[in-house]
Amino acid sequence: MWKNLSAADLFAIAANLLPVYGVWALGWNPREIFLIYCLESLIIGFFTLVKMGITTSVKKKDVWENNGSKTIVHGTFFMFFFLIHYGFFMIIQIFIFSKSMSLSGKEMSVWDFLFHWPQYLGTEGYVVLGIFILAYGYKNLSGFILSGEYKTAVLSSIMFEPYIRVFIQQITVILGSFVLLFNGGKVFILLFAFIRIYFEVILKYDVRIKEALKAKSNESNKKIADAEN
Repeated sequence: MWKNLSAADLFAIAANLLPVYGVWALGWNPREIFLIYCLESLIIGFFTLVKMGITTSVKKKDVWENNGSKTIVHGTFFMFFFLIHYGFFMIIQIFIFSKSMSLSGKEMSVWDFLFHWPQYLGTEGYVVLGIFILAYGYKNLSGFILSGEYKTAVLSSIMFEPYIRVFIQQITVILGSFVLLFNGGKVFILLFAFIRIYFEVILKYDVRIKEALKAKSNESNKKIADAEN
């Protein structure tokens, strides 16, 4: 299996194991690392918007499906819809995290998280955050641009790609919040890291999602070409 690992896979493994090493060997605060995992959803959303923006700059328009009806709209509409819809999921996740922090004795509101989260991070937190940004930037943009996928990618497919990850993230945040209440942060960070490695490197769920959406992508591109002709 190890021979088949790509550079992106190795980067993902290293990025996931670094917090484990920091918490278990260097005494990093598990709550701070847990905060990074919450911010990770924001990182994913950001790079999704970047991918949608790149594709929009080339394709300009795409097919929007709603209750069986199909309309060709500009790519900025997809980006705006994603920003609102994905933002709703993020508010839920932030609410859960802020409540877990409040119950553990550290008062934090949703707005406090949104506008003052840097004050909850130390040096190690910024190191992990930076590594996560680099890892996701490389994984999401390198293949997307170098392969030329951005020229034919369907905006609705790009828009829905992060939702399975966010769903898993939501469940993990809920479970992690309860674990942290009982001072089980070190165990949580360890389990979470290996679960993430399983989904990202072994199961390769993101590749499976793209394969499932490939047929839809080809159909959507054909509809746009027919409409333009």
